[in-house]
Amino acid sequence: MKRIVTYFFLTGLILSVISCRPKENPAKHTEAFHPRDSGYIFDGNSLKGWEITDFGTQGDVYVSGDKIILGMGDGCTGITWKEEFPVTNYEITLDAMRVDGNDFFCGMTFPAGKNHCSFIAGGWGGTVVGLSSINGMDASENETTVTRQFEKERWYRIRLKVTEEKILVWIDDEMVINFTMGDNFLSIRPEVELSKPFGIASWRTTAALKNIRLTQLSSPL
Repeated sequence: MKRIVTYFFLTGLILSVISCRPKENPAKHTEAFHPRDSGYIFDGNSLKGWEITDFGTQGDVYVSGDKIILGMGDGCTGITWKEEFPVTNYEITLDAMRVDGNDFFCGMTFPAGKNHCSFIAGGWGGTVVGLSSINGMDASENETTVTRQFEKERWYRIRLKVTEEKILVWIDDEMVINFTMGDNFLSIRPEVELSKPFGIASWRTTAALKNIRLTQLSSPL
């Protein structure tokens, strides 16, 4: 009888200890961890190397935790990289989130050879993805135009690759743009002129950015 009592006592004690262990929060696995190296152009703590773009319509811009917050303004809100930036054969990766609002939460203006262009995620009412501009036509009306639903408060992994011949863009693991520059004329809209040479902006939308990384490619595709 003593053995039986001891057995049940020990079993209950073990189960009690197990039940008292803190439960793992599954949400912490929903975001990938990207250790920082010298390729990161956002240090996770400050706007070093950047300036708040003086669009005149911008909302508040600040660093919170490891994120840059682009507050909702009456037009564009953004940041512009003020240090050296390549003109071709490079790749930019970042995580972007639409926090509030219904328009683009990642308008990335970048050099492509002698010209500049902008990648738009979630523009024209919230769903348009594309390049602005190609032969004078915006992201909503040229050959790169696609539509996609974007959830608020969800991180999207954006990857932009520029070579001497192509502009390629992925959202998460899906390639959304595969554009051959050729003889096409690339340009940007006047609203983002101050984003050159490289900048990221939102339009009447609160956005969050993190893990911004630049990689110089050794050779074109």
